[in-house]
Amino acid sequence: MSTPHHGRETLGAHEVAAWLRHHPAFLQQFPDLALSLVVPREDGPASSLASYQLEVLREKNRELNRRLHELSANAQVNERLAVRTHQLALALMKQTSAADTLRAMAASLQEDFAGDLVRIVLLQPVDGLQDEPWLQVHADGSELLVPFRDCLADGEPLCGRLHPDKHALLYGEQAGDVASSALLSLPGTGLVAVGSHDPNRFYPGMGTLFLRMMGEALAVALARFD
Repeated sequence: MSTPHHGRETLGAHEVAAWLRHHPAFLQQFPDLALSLVVPREDGPASSLASYQLEVLREKNRELNRRLHELSANAQVNERLAVRTHQLALALMKQTSAADTLRAMAASLQEDFAGDLVRIVLLQPVDGLQDEPWLQVHADGSELLVPFRDCLADGEPLCGRLHPDKHALLYGEQAGDVASSALLSLPGTGLVAVGSHDPNRFYPGMGTLFLRMMGEALAVALARFD
């Protein structure tokens, strides 16, 4: 970069900055200049360029460590969910009747997955199941299932605060105690709902991979008794 002479246009700050961006190794040729430059700080006095760069690197390192900690924590959560989902699938396949399969599903959701309220809605009755507190039976095409029509058709899990009509059918008098829900659709079979008192337990946009796996495991287990 040549020094501007008298009679020629002086370089402005933007031109200097643009030139330095294209020549990042410039200060390696002039280390004394790198040490003499000062960088203003928002929360304190000016510092040397070297000190500023060191502070930036430290901040980046802290941010990377924070992200690594989050990734590690998420990996541990996913590992626990994977183990529980696998155990659930095994437990369902060990049952010898459709009634016992559904009982095992409800028990696992309550105990292993800490569901505050568990509900299973079937489209047809199952022998051996009558007065279970978590069970409802509504014929396919029932007006009561109209709010769930799209869900039953596409089989997509839903998470978050469900529509009041859905809450009323699933949880009845306890609907007011449910702040968030996970809803599994079993096309041709019915629905499985897990309600939580925690509004942040289930939320729109959360991953549904394990929910899908649980729903598929139940559907396959029940299909053995058709």
